[in-house]
Amino acid sequence: MRSQLRTGAALSTLAAMFVSGAAFAQTTAATDAAAGDGLGDGGVYVDAQSATRQGDLITAQGAERGERALVRSRGYTLRANQVAYDLGTGVASAAGQAEIVSPNGDVAYASQLRTDAELQVGVAVDFATRLSNGSSLMAATAVRRGESANELNYAIFTPCPICDEKGNPKTPSISIQAEKVVQDEELRAILYRNAVFKVGGVPVLYLPFFSHPDPTVERASGLLVPIINYDDGRGLSVETPYLHVVSPSEDWLISPQFNGRVAPFLNLQWRRRFDDGTIVLRGGYTYERPFGDYDADGDGEADIPLETESRSYVLGWGRFDPDGPWRWGFTAERTSDKTLFDRYDISSPYQDNGLYFGDQRRLISQLYAERQSERSYVSVAAFSIQSLRVAQTNEDALGLNVFEDDDSLPVVAPLVDARWEPEAPMFGGRLRLRGSAVALFRDAYVGSPVLRPEMIPATTLGAGGVDSRRLSGQAEWRRIVTTRQGLRFEPFVDLRVDAYSIGDLPPALGLDDATITRTRAAAGVDLSYPLFKPLRGGASLILEPVGQLLIANDPDLDPRIPNEDSQTSALDETSLFAVDRFPGYDLLEGGARVTAGARATLRWAGGRTASLFVGRSLRADREDGFRVPIPDNLTDLYDPTGLADRTSDWVVQADFEPSDRIRGRAHALIDSSGDIRRAEAALDGRWGRRNLATVNYIVDRSNPVEGPLNRNYEFVQLTAQQFVYGNWGVATAGIADLDRDQITRSEVGLLFDDDCVRFELGYRRDNTRVRPTGPSEGVYVRLNLATFGGSGYGRSEQR
Repeated sequence: MRSQLRTGAALSTLAAMFVSGAAFAQTTAATDAAAGDGLGDGGVYVDAQSATRQGDLITAQGAERGERALVRSRGYTLRANQVAYDLGTGVASAAGQAEIVSPNGDVAYASQLRTDAELQVGVAVDFATRLSNGSSLMAATAVRRGESANELNYAIFTPCPICDEKGNPKTPSISIQAEKVVQDEELRAILYRNAVFKVGGVPVLYLPFFSHPDPTVERASGLLVPIINYDDGRGLSVETPYLHVVSPSEDWLISPQFNGRVAPFLNLQWRRRFDDGTIVLRGGYTYERPFGDYDADGDGEADIPLETESRSYVLGWGRFDPDGPWRWGFTAERTSDKTLFDRYDISSPYQDNGLYFGDQRRLISQLYAERQSERSYVSVAAFSIQSLRVAQTNEDALGLNVFEDDDSLPVVAPLVDARWEPEAPMFGGRLRLRGSAVALFRDAYVGSPVLRPEMIPATTLGAGGVDSRRLSGQAEWRRIVTTRQGLRFEPFVDLRVDAYSIGDLPPALGLDDATITRTRAAAGVDLSYPLFKPLRGGASLILEPVGQLLIANDPDLDPRIPNEDSQTSALDETSLFAVDRFPGYDLLEGGARVTAGARATLRWAGGRTASLFVGRSLRADREDGFRVPIPDNLTDLYDPTGLADRTSDWVVQADFEPSDRIRGRAHALIDSSGDIRRAEAALDGRWGRRNLATVNYIVDRSNPVEGPLNRNYEFVQLTAQQFVYGNWGVATAGIADLDRDQITRSEVGLLFDDDCVRFELGYRRDNTRVRPTGPSEGVYVRLNLATFGGSGYGRSEQR
C-alpha cells in the first residue's frame, strides 16, 4: 500500500486506503501504464480546451461548458475544470469537478486537490469515493500527514447505497459520521473521534472514540457482534465473542456466555491452517447444576439429585491433503451432558466434517485416511459414536427423558473400503472390483433390528454386546449395447463373497462363536428405450421405459449374522435397479426378480420442466429374513424395507419447475395396499422481487403398530417472508408435528431488509421434547449488517 501511495495523487491514495486487498506496486503500475499508453515513465498526456506551459508548469483548462481537462501520467488519469502539473517537482493540483483514476481502476472525486511528488503532504477538499465493495466515503477535507497517517475531517462512511434505482439521492440505512477519521498504517487501524452511528438517518449511538481494523486487513483482533437471547432455563443470555488473531494462519475465538439465572458458559474456538491442511477445535465449559423440569410427581422437588459439577463439550476436526494420492483427517466430538447443546444453545453442534457422518443428534469421533488415483480408491477409518437421541420421552418431566445408551452403539475399528477398475475393457465391457472389511465391538446388548427374530433370547440376563467382523469381496462386469433403433441393453454379472466372524452371542442361546461364509452370484440385463416427441410451440415430451431382469442364487441369510448396516432401505429411482438395494452389506438379496418403471419428462418454453417416475419390483419368492419384530411386540414381525414381499413398494418421484419462480419435488414409497410407507415433498415459490416461501412435508409410516418405541412421524415445515411496504415486511417459520398435533417450533416477526442491513424483531416458541427446560418462548432480534471488515467467522443458525 505504501508504494502505491508514493506513486500517484493524494486523492487516489486516500480512496485506496479504504479498499481491502493488496495494492499495486509502484514499478508494476508505472510499467503497465507506460506499456499501455506509450507515455513511458516520465511522459505526460494532456487533452484540454486550452493548455499553456511556463517552464515545467503545465496548466490545462477545460471547456467552459463541456469536457473537463485531462492529464495522464504514470498510469494515473486526472480530470478537472482546471489542472496544473509541474513536470519538475511532480506537484499536481486540480480545481472544479476533479476526478482521478488510479492504475488499478479506483476512482475518487473532489472539488479541489493538491499533492507533492513524495506525497508527504496531500490535500483534497469535498472528498468523495465509491469503494469496490459498494461502500461510500465522503469528507469535507482529506489530508495525508507523513508516511503512515491519513486524516479525514467531518467524514461520513456508509456501506449502503446513497442513490435509489433511478439515481436520486436517498438516506442510507446505516452510516457512521465522525468529526475526524484517521487511518494509521502502522497500527493497520482506522480511528474515529466523536463518532455517531445512524440508522435511517436517525442517530442511535454516540462514541467519543471508536476504531476498527483497516479494510486492507483480512482479519484483525477485536469484539464481534454480541448475541442476545432469552431462554426459560438460562434467563436473559448475552454472548460476547472476541476474535484474537495470532497470525495470518491462526486465530482464537473467545466467546463467553453470560446468563441471568445460571453460571456463565465459556466457548472457545481455535483455528490453524497449515501448508497442507486445517485444524479447527471448539470447546466449552461451565460449572453448574443441570436445569430443567426434573419433577415428575409434581411435589415441587427434583426426583433425582441435581449436583453442581463441571460440564463441557469438544467439537474438533482436521483435514490434511499433502502432495500425493494420500490424505487423512480426524473428528473429535464429545459432550459431558446429553442436553448440554440444547440448554446453552450451542451453535451448529452437528456438522459433517469427516469421512463418515454422524446423523442428527449423534456425535462421531474418527480417524481416517484415504488414497485415490485415477483408477482406484481405498479408505481406512476407525470411529466411535455418542448419541444425544431421546429413546423414550417423559411427558411429565422432560428433564427425565431416557436417552439412547452409548454402550449399545458399536465401536468401529477398522472400517476398510477399496475399489479398483482396470483401464482396459474386458470382453467389451467395464470391470469393477471392490473390497470391504469391518470390525464392530459393543458393550451392551441390542436386540432387534440388529439381531434376527430367531436369535433374540427369551431372557437377556447377562447378555452383552455382540461383536462381529466382516470381510467382503465383489466383482461387477457391465457392458452397454445400443441398437440402431435406440434400444439400450446393459448385460451385467455380479459376484460377491462375504465372510463373518461372530462373537459374544447371548449366553441364553447356547451358541458358540462362529465363522460364517456366504456367496452370491447374480446375472441380468438392464433395458431402456427413450422416446422423444416434439410438440407445438417448441415443447417436447420424453418417455423412457426402463426394465431389469435379474437371476441370483439364494443368499443364505444366516440368522447369526447381525444386521448392522442394512436396517432400512430407501428406494428411489436409482437404487430400485441396483443389484444390492440395501445401503450396507449385512442383508443380501437373491433369487429372481423383474423390475420395471417409466419416466416421463415434459419440457416447454422458458426452460420449464415437469417429470414423473413410477416403478416397482416383482420377486419370485418372499424373503422373510428381511422382517423384524415390532419394538413393543417382539412376537409380531413387520417389513421396514419394503422388499420382503414378492412385490416391492411402488417408487414414485416427481419434479416440476413451471417457471423460474416455482419449483417442487416429491418422493414416495407406496405399498401394495396403496398406503404410503414413506413420503417427502417440497415446494419453493417466489413472487415479487424478494417475497418467497418454502413448504416441506415428510412422513414415515413404516411401523404399522403404535407403541412407546414407535418411530413413525409426520412433519410440515414452513418458512416465508412477505414485503408489505418498501423494505418492510413480515417473516415467519414453523415446524408442525402432525402426529402429536402440536407446533414444535414457530416464529413470526417484523422484517426490514435492504441492500446493506437486515433486521428482524419477532416472537418465537420452541416446544421440542428434547429440551429439559420444556417449551421456551420470547422475543428474538436478528441483525445482519453489510460488512465493514470480515472476521472470517459466521453462525450458520440465525438468532
